[in-house]
Amino acid sequence: MRGRSEDPNPLRNEVFTRVFDEHWAAVRHHIEGVVGAEEEVTEIVSEVFLLAWTKLRPARPPSRVWLLRAADRRLRARSGRASTPAGAIDAVHLGVSGEGGTQDHRGRVEVIRALAVLTPGQRRIIMLTYWDGLAVGEIAELLRASESRVRKTLGRARERLHAELGSEGLITGDD
Repeated sequence: MRGRSEDPNPLRNEVFTRVFDEHWAAVRHHIEGVVGAEEEVTEIVSEVFLLAWTKLRPARPPSRVWLLRAADRRLRARSGRASTPAGAIDAVHLGVSGEGGTQDHRGRVEVIRALAVLTPGQRRIIMLTYWDGLAVGEIAELLRASESRVRKTLGRARERLHAELGSEGLITGDD
């Protein structure tokens, strides 16, 4: 007979610990790009990893893309929308313009205005590229789209952002 403190499935615990350690920061960062309240970020991250635990198969642990997809589902399900946090806006501005340092309030307003001209799909790909640091292939897997479609959408979004921000000649972060 097993005691309560004895681990019934050490392999499952070991695999989950590895998944958590490898991907916790990326999942949290992804959620922080959408949610401004620290408590809500923590709650959503916890829900994502609880889901990962309940669905965990040690032979096929969840990938970063699977976890980000779960986070996106949770974000869509939550009520009320927060505005994009300043750090995410700064990441987009840095990625598009190539300028270093944090942006002042005026710079953030310009980026927010520029992001507003994008379609929702373009805005999503820009955030995944510059905020989450995902490659085109990872974005394609996450969105369940072809790499060529993601690359084309990203290119159009960059062109529109460059035009809106007055940086037509700058091309940074090309894949």
